[in-house]
Amino acid sequence: MHSPHMSPPDLESPPRPPEHRHRLAVLSIGVPALCSVLLLILVGAEWRPLTGVDGDIARTTHRWAVDEPGLTQTARVLTNWVWDPWTMRLLAGAVALLLVFRYAARWTAVWLVVTCAVGTALQQVLKAAVGRARPVWANPVDSAHYAAFPSGHAMTATVVLGLLLWLLHRHGVSRAVWVWAATVAALSVAGVGLTRVWLGVHWATDVLGGWLFGALVVAVAVRVHRRRHP
Repeated sequence: MHSPHMSPPDLESPPRPPEHRHRLAVLSIGVPALCSVLLLILVGAEWRPLTGVDGDIARTTHRWAVDEPGLTQTARVLTNWVWDPWTMRLLAGAVALLLVFRYAARWTAVWLVVTCAVGTALQQVLKAAVGRARPVWANPVDSAHYAAFPSGHAMTATVVLGLLLWLLHRHGVSRAVWVWAATVAALSVAGVGLTRVWLGVHWATDVLGGWLFGALVVAVAVRVHRRRHP
């Protein structure tokens, strides 16, 4: 018989059932996929309410950019050097090398590099398919090439930083490191989008499209990784 003074045994939280995990996985992919496709259709159809909002935002931010040359120069430095797609790809490459030589995680390193390449390819296919023109100004403060939708800067930053954040979470870093990394990633993803609109080289929905398609690529990649390494 148990003593009346004995404390009951600790009970562990029951694991999530497979159905619950499957539902979360479907939502994590389905929501960004639905939002991405809807935005793609509206942009491709040149839906007037959407293009009207884009135009209003672009004219306002361009006026501010012309009036604030100091902020505009800061935006150029950030978008061309700190948050440039090639900076993001180099960061992903460095992490891939770390995974190979420090952790012997060759499959994860290849997964990271391939996902970034797939994100870049998808971005270029979408740009060619939509063929959206960039904003045109009589007094531009910056320039960019290729079609506008989606923003390559926004999509690349979302893919790379999203994947790296998930890897940090998977490897169980401390709470302080996680909060710091998540804050830097969020500010970078938001900041690169804002600089592209501020410099007048993208419409606001180009940036939104970059964020959405980037989130979709990350969600699918995470699902693939979990199936390979549950």
